[in-house]
Amino acid sequence: MFTGIVAAVGKVTAIQNNEKDMTITVHAGDLGMNDVKLGDSIANNGVCLTVTHLTTDSFNVDLSYETLKLSAFSGIQPGFLVNLEKAMQMNDRFGGHIVSGHVDGVGEITAISPLGNAVEYWIKAPTNLAKYIAKKGSITVDGISLTTNDVDGASFKLTIIPHTISQTTMQQYSVGSKVNLEVDVIARYLERLMLGEQAAKPNDKQKSTMELLAKSGFMG
Repeated sequence: MFTGIVAAVGKVTAIQNNEKDMTITVHAGDLGMNDVKLGDSIANNGVCLTVTHLTTDSFNVDLSYETLKLSAFSGIQPGFLVNLEKAMQMNDRFGGHIVSGHVDGVGEITAISPLGNAVEYWIKAPTNLAKYIAKKGSITVDGISLTTNDVDGASFKLTIIPHTISQTTMQQYSVGSKVNLEVDVIARYLERLMLGEQAAKPNDKQKSTMELLAKSGFMG
């Protein structure tokens, strides 16, 4: 489990392409490797990955076919920057929100504009994720715990302060950049809970979320 509070920005220094998957070497930057062990989990741009080899300042992780298919890692090259966060410990501060490290899909930055000292980003999410994204809700973008300030269909707006930009990979974002998205896990559990006994039935026999909301009195 993670919190979405980025600890350091790392850099991909080597890529080994296998038949359908990939192994990458990441320079850890300021992450600190003194307490990292083989088998530990480190979030790389929001993807929970297992350390398979390590040195004093770098580590290797394997990217499975499924991970490459569902994340923005499929097009990476040496020099690619990644947000890094070690797995949360029970005595850590909970500064962000619950982040599982399981990416739900890839979004695309559609607009970037200054707003005082801050910067506004509009990101278009995959259509199937739109129902989980709410105004003033939480979302994880490339491993960063952020608040959605506005929502328009499958697109949402972020207003980011300079400190967050300077300490994360947001410094390299441009219109068209692809980003890993993880929706708030609580929204997913609520959707499943709303199904009630319907959850035990095959997908094609379950009622839609909208039908369930109407039945429960949440819609007029």
